[in-house]
Amino acid sequence: MTTSIANRTYGRMVELDMPFDEAVEKTTDVLKDQGFGVLTTIEVDKVLKAKLDVDRDRYTILGACNPGFAKQALEADIDIGLLLPCNVVVREENNRRYVTFVDPQAMLAAAGESAELQGIAADVKTRLDAAAEALANR
Repeated sequence: MTTSIANRTYGRMVELDMPFDEAVEKTTDVLKDQGFGVLTTIEVDKVLKAKLDVDRDRYTILGACNPGFAKQALEADIDIGLLLPCNVVVREENNRRYVTFVDPQAMLAAAGESAELQGIAADVKTRLDAAAEALANR
């Protein structure tokens, strides 16, 4: 079913050959398997249609959170919430579905050189990479 997995500048993308809603469901499942819950679901295509009457392919942002890592990050830097949760995008283009997982290390580069935060980001990246691999193998 999966056709490819690729690294991006600030994330990792999996190309899927399945219906959009199934891609969202399977993405949510692999995140859960790695200890993440989805706190927010933003259906960007529906927002653009409602607010601007713009039609576009389906585009959903999942705000994923691992409570243990979030707690650690907030204890290290109370303002880190500006960079949370970890976004995962499920989108459709040319009748294909793509899921892109954010690279938390790239995101936390904005927070400076905190060794503690970089360690947390490395742990989160390992889990998000595992989720991407699991999705690629479903």
